[in-house]
Amino acid sequence: MSSAPALAARARPFLSKVPEITVAFWIVKLLTTAMGEATSDYMVFHMNPYLAVAMGFLVLMLALALQLRLDRYVAWTYWFVVVMVAVFGTMVADAAHIVLGIPYLVTSLAFSITLAAVFALWYLSERTLSIHSIRTPRRELFYWATVMATFALGTALGDMTASTLHLGYLASAVLFFVLFLVPFAGRRWFGWAEVFSFWFSYVITRPLGASVADYFGMSPAVGGLGVNRLVVSAIFTLFIVFYVGRFAVTRSDIQEEPTD
Repeated sequence: MSSAPALAARARPFLSKVPEITVAFWIVKLLTTAMGEATSDYMVFHMNPYLAVAMGFLVLMLALALQLRLDRYVAWTYWFVVVMVAVFGTMVADAAHIVLGIPYLVTSLAFSITLAAVFALWYLSERTLSIHSIRTPRRELFYWATVMATFALGTALGDMTASTLHLGYLASAVLFFVLFLVPFAGRRWFGWAEVFSFWFSYVITRPLGASVADYFGMSPAVGGLGVNRLVVSAIFTLFIVFYVGRFAVTRSDIQEEPTD
């Protein structure tokens, strides 16, 4: 006969593995993209690039293992994974162009197809792409696969606008900031679907944050301010630690009653 605690445990719904979507969520998401860009650039240019990529991959796998072992959302662990996806995703997108010589337009198209494929498989399997439904191991795996694809796509898009289209880093940041706000206006005035609006803005946060980081860290000769990339990374990291620490203490980002 099953014990009362076991029956109660089975009766409880799965707890969400991701945070509530608030203004603070978007702030930290943008900070992680900027930090990931600056950190990746610093590692690749100041150590063996192959070693840097290997280290980034191993730490990402460690972060994911910690996250997948949990049965609920924990701020420090969740954002640790997002930070490492930002770092490693930047390395992958940059390697495709710098090491393999693939044009940014081609990598942007390839990562767009990859993201669309992940979305299609996720929806066919779960019949939802909602951020509020991440309460099973399979949905969480789809979620993190989507996050990785959005980071790679966003990195390629940001580099394409800044380099291939010659907009520069500051103009690219302004462009992506406007695009980032479009879904919010779409939901308010035109009734855009929540799921579409969320993932649209989520993709755009990557090139927006990366363009800001590049504007600070790149040489003035290519349109940047020339601030040391390690300094840029450290500043963004401090802000991330502040916000995530605040989440951990206040628990203001917990999804109390997630729904499908």
